[in-house]
Amino acid sequence: MGKVAIIGVGQSAFVRSYPGSIRELAFEGFSAAMKDAGLAAADIGASVVCSAPEYDKQRSPAGVLAEYLGLNPQPTFYVESLCSSSSMGLRLAYSLVKSGLHDSVAVIGFQKMSEISSSESQERMGRGADIQWESPFGTMMPAYYAMYAQAHMAKYGTTPEDLAQIRVKAATYGQLNEKAVFRKPVTMESFTDPESRMAGPVASPLRVGDCCANADGSSCIVVASEEKARAVCKKPVWILGVGAASTSVNLAGRDLFTGLTVAQEASRQAYEMAGVGPKDIDVAEVHDCFTIAELMAYENLSFAEPGKGVELIREKQTYKEGRIPVNVDGGLLSKGHPIGATGGSQIRTIVLQLREEAGDIQVKGPEIGLVHNIGGVGLYGNVTILGR
Repeated sequence: MGKVAIIGVGQSAFVRSYPGSIRELAFEGFSAAMKDAGLAAADIGASVVCSAPEYDKQRSPAGVLAEYLGLNPQPTFYVESLCSSSSMGLRLAYSLVKSGLHDSVAVIGFQKMSEISSSESQERMGRGADIQWESPFGTMMPAYYAMYAQAHMAKYGTTPEDLAQIRVKAATYGQLNEKAVFRKPVTMESFTDPESRMAGPVASPLRVGDCCANADGSSCIVVASEEKARAVCKKPVWILGVGAASTSVNLAGRDLFTGLTVAQEASRQAYEMAGVGPKDIDVAEVHDCFTIAELMAYENLSFAEPGKGVELIREKQTYKEGRIPVNVDGGLLSKGHPIGATGGSQIRTIVLQLREEAGDIQVKGPEIGLVHNIGGVGLYGNVTILGR
């Protein structure tokens, strides 16, 4: 079969509390993507709806959203892989188009996390780990990633200041992103000022400033066959490589705590499929749910050798003007993290970069971009490579 392209992207603003229903929230990202693609709902062959369950009361949201968005009687699918759901949804959409089963598919990611309280949300996230052997003991997402941070610091001498620099970079670009929850500057002094909220402890060594926040939001990616893309789209962005991996849900079953093996394996697959290597990537979006997650991504994606990722942030090589710009839309640390919509938002950013439509955050002349999206505490890994 021919190549597969992304011909439309959209997302809602990410907010702390969305006032409408999940239908209305999903419509915001969907309508933006359809306008971008120049298509109507009747032109879409199938839809893939992506979210993490238990944040709202609706069971089988795919059917509800398909009806509301005018996508009946086309088939709809529901995909869930925690925080990487919409990247996994893109993988499914790619397969449906590549096989010739459909000539276009809409990947719709959403999450309305404000439906429940913060404590309830943390409990739900904890259940992303094993409910028999881990989560009953109170482990939650910050604590898990804090263990990875401690291991990285113990082995490589990484410091809390290195992690803080990642948040400072995120805030530098978050200020420029009208879709982001947090649009205020963050300085290194914010992490040492006892009066600053950023300096508050969460799970040692992680502080408030090292952690992303929950958010409500939606995203949509329209995928099409080569024939359809060339017929309707002036600037198709081609899906060059898709990689995915999983690992033991229990940390006791893992043998690496200074990185995520799923990211290593997913990137290996994606690089091989795309026929490129780390040095060919011009711009990247990585899953920075915590500052340590971005640092590990530098190394897991082979942008830096193990233990050398700190050099990239210290030398500002991951800034817009650097050797490998990373998260120049502010990342999850600035945008917020509406679980099911996050991967689609990352993909949207790279598509806009490759079309040179990213405005104030535009990287100069990118040809190839990468998206790294992680589900749970490194339980699922997805890496997608896109090209002009």
